Amino acid sequence: MFELSKEGVEFVKKEMQRYETKRSAIIPALYKVQEENGGWVSPECVTYLSQLMDLPEVWINEVLNFYTMFNKEPVGKYHVQVCCNVSCAMNGGRELADHLCKELNIKDGRHSEDGRYTLSRVECLGSCGTAPMMQVNDKYYENLTKESAVQILKELP
Repeated sequence: MFELSKEGVEFVKKEMQRYETKRSAIIPALYKVQEENGGWVSPECVTYLSQLMDLPEVWINEVLNFYTMFNKEPVGKYHVQVCCNVSCAMNGGRELADHLCKELNIKDGRHSEDGRYTLSRVECLGSCGTAPMMQVNDKYYENLTKESAVQILKELP
């Protein structure tokens, strides 16, 4: 059964007081849950958060399912998101994603056999002027080549 840490509970309660309505604290609360649940938000987490925040599960699910920054299934230790929107696509983002899939021996949206990587093609990560780019967990890498992207991933601890 999922439960937030004591610090996590305190964070969520503080966020609920920060806003005019508790409902406005759903996004930061989901971030905290995702952080403490190994990078994803399970249905069990939604139930827990609903009880903690005294909000209907449907409200939490609406936010969870609308925003792409929340993972609804487990991800690897490193969640590699390659931008494939217009600017990145025109500068090799799609080819970069294909290359990384080949190098990591995984398919889009899947995990490497060792659980180290999950690769996802995503829409705009907001770095159009430095395309192509990828996000690994919470860190952005820009002006990538196939070689530099592979090197970055190989150097991760």
